[in-house]
Order: sequence, then structure tokens, then C-alpha cells
Amino acid sequence: MDRTRFILGLLSFVAVGMMIGGMFQLAFIKRLEEAPHDFSWANDPEAHLLRLGNIKPEVISWSPRITVFHNFLSAEECEYLKAIATPRLTISTVVDWKTGKGIQSDVRTSSGMFLTSDERKYPIVKAIEKRIAVYAQIPVENGELIQILRYGKDQYYRPHHDYFSDTHNQKRGGQRVATMLMYLSDTLEGGETYFPMAGERECSCGGKKVKGVCVKPIRGDAVLFWGMGLDGSTDPNSLHGGCEVLQGEKWSATKWMRQRATS
Repeated sequence: MDRTRFILGLLSFVAVGMMIGGMFQLAFIKRLEEAPHDFSWANDPEAHLLRLGNIKPEVISWSPRITVFHNFLSAEECEYLKAIATPRLTISTVVDWKTGKGIQSDVRTSSGMFLTSDERKYPIVKAIEKRIAVYAQIPVENGELIQILRYGKDQYYRPHHDYFSDTHNQKRGGQRVATMLMYLSDTLEGGETYFPMAGERECSCGGKKVKGVCVKPIRGDAVLFWGMGLDGSTDPNSLHGGCEVLQGEKWSATKWMRQRATS
């Protein structure tokens, strides 16, 4: 009898201890949940530059490979890029495969400009480029100069591939591997980035129902997509376009990345 009472008493003691321990554990977890999400990075300049704790990746397609990075740019960075671009916007061009030069075409009806090599050294631009390199896992030196575009009402970019079909444009840096497309404004209606080869889902492109994947422009978000597959060959499924803007204005910044250093 005494042995039984001892065992029951011991079990009761262990049970009470476990309950008390569980309560302390729950209290500790609650304190962690209520603490600022970036508390461990508050004094880390590298974490601030990379916007750790703010950027949220979302894989939306594996073929082609497409990832949306929510909150990739801050509102201040978006306005900064727009301010640099505004005085120098000109009618956008497309690449002439025969000469490698830009020519005007009804394939693309936006206005745009490229940042200069000097502007690439500005602290804010430098921070954005490093962020792109880290999240894309492609060295900064493999990137082309950032292009900034503005699409007004009824403007668009018909579906196309970012990789080159000729050898002329591959002489400096090789083939384009991936593209980071960053949205600098919220488009009220239309202006989606459309991937017609990304599955059989239905989405809205410029007010029209289409098959594929459509990414709505949200200021600060970025879309990373790959023009080359895992086997090193160009991926025809990376076909994409800019849907017609129905209302408002669409601003974006594009970073193309190559196989090798571009300079």
C-alpha cells in the first residue's frame, strides 16, 4: 500500500511539474510572438539593406520558374527611382536582332530610360542592386543597367522572351538568365504581367480573361522569372507580356541578368 501511495504521489508531482513547465513555455512563446519581428536585426545594417523581415517570397510557378517577392522595395525607393527617371523618359524601343540596336515598334508602347553607370554607384541604387543579386543568387556584375518604364492608359508590351535569339547580343555577358521586374506604383486597373505558358489557370489581363498566370502590379513588389531552364537551355515557357493599362499609370524597373559579367 505504501509503495502504491509513493508511486501515485510521484506521478502527481511529475504531472504538476509538467503543467508548470508548459505554462512557462507558453508564456515564453507569447513573448516571442509579441516582440518586433525584426528585433534580432535592428542593429544589423546588412539586414536593413536586404529588408530582412519585410520581404515575403511566393513561388507562383515552377514552369516557368516565377517567384513574387512582396515588399521587395520600400515606398521611398520606388519614388526615388521614379524621380530619377521622369526627366529622361523617351519612347521605348525593342531590340533589332540583326543590329542589336533599339528600334521603335508597336510591340511596346511605353516610355522608358536606363540608369547610367554613374547612377549605379548611388547608395540607394547600389543597395537595390545588391538586394537583387542576393535574392536572385546572381552576382551584381552580371546584371545590366536598370531600365525604368512608365505605361499610361492603353499602353502595353506584347508577349515576348527576354532571352536573345541571336548571337550578336550575347557577346557581352552571354545569354540573359533571369529578369527581376519591380513595380514602382499601384495600377488601378490592368497592367498585369502575363505569363501565357504558365499553366491552365484563368486570370485577368487588361480586363480580359486569359489562360496562364497574371501578376497584378503592387508598389514595392518584384517578380523574378527565369528565361533559362535548369539544364542551361532557354525556356520558351518564360514567354511574358505587359497587359494593357485600363486606368491609372504603371511604373516598373527591370533588371536583366546574364551568364557572365557585363563589364
